[in-house]
Amino acid sequence: MEKLRCCVIDDEPLANSLMTDYVRRTPALELIGSFSSAQDAVKTVLDGKIDLVFLDIHMPQLSGLEFAKIIPPSCRVVFATAFEQYAVEGFRVNALDYLLKPVGYDDFLSSVNRALRWQELKHAAEGRVSEPEYLIVKSDYKLLQIPLKDILFIEGLKDYVKIYLTQDQRSVMTLMGLRALEQYLPGSMFMRVHRSYMVNLSHIRVIERNRVVFGNHHIPISDTYRTAFNEYVMRLSVAPLHDNSDPA
Repeated sequence: MEKLRCCVIDDEPLANSLMTDYVRRTPALELIGSFSSAQDAVKTVLDGKIDLVFLDIHMPQLSGLEFAKIIPPSCRVVFATAFEQYAVEGFRVNALDYLLKPVGYDDFLSSVNRALRWQELKHAAEGRVSEPEYLIVKSDYKLLQIPLKDILFIEGLKDYVKIYLTQDQRSVMTLMGLRALEQYLPGSMFMRVHRSYMVNLSHIRVIERNRVVFGNHHIPISDTYRTAFNEYVMRLSVAPLHDNSDPA
């Protein structure tokens, strides 16, 4: 997986240290530099060495908002600030995300996944094939990097999702809604078949009576998603698709 080259810019030592530690803990990121002022970071960022900047807003001399206006378009910004009133202005300068201090690692990780999705779309626009290969989640106080090819299906459980894996039928629970997780997964690989389920299309072996079967797991295909799923099956089927609905 191609890492995002990052830098942290914050004049508050504790906040700078925290964000720098977050970057170092995250396998998808590569820390290029940590700076106590925007002026110190100008050369590194303008030289095109950075993909993503974690940037404080309220800094002397050159503020984060002013700095964001001069960085290359190939670089994106995640603002981290204690001042909520700057949120609207932050997004006006095309910020990828806006984190309020003190920044928790869960929120930081959500921004990272958003940045990885942005990188994927950027590569697609450049004509480069760059499907994401991993999903990074927090589970049981640990950071896990899960290969997408190892995911069988995902179940939404209110504020959590349960990710079922191919290896030994293990599963991983993480604090994230299914709708939020869906935006980070490639549509060519995963499909929603129910309000509570997404499936990995490459692992589908058996479909019966409006259910996708993964061993002992039977995933229902609801009316809302049945048309799209049937269209997918028809594109790959060598025989006509018959309605397998149960009789009323």
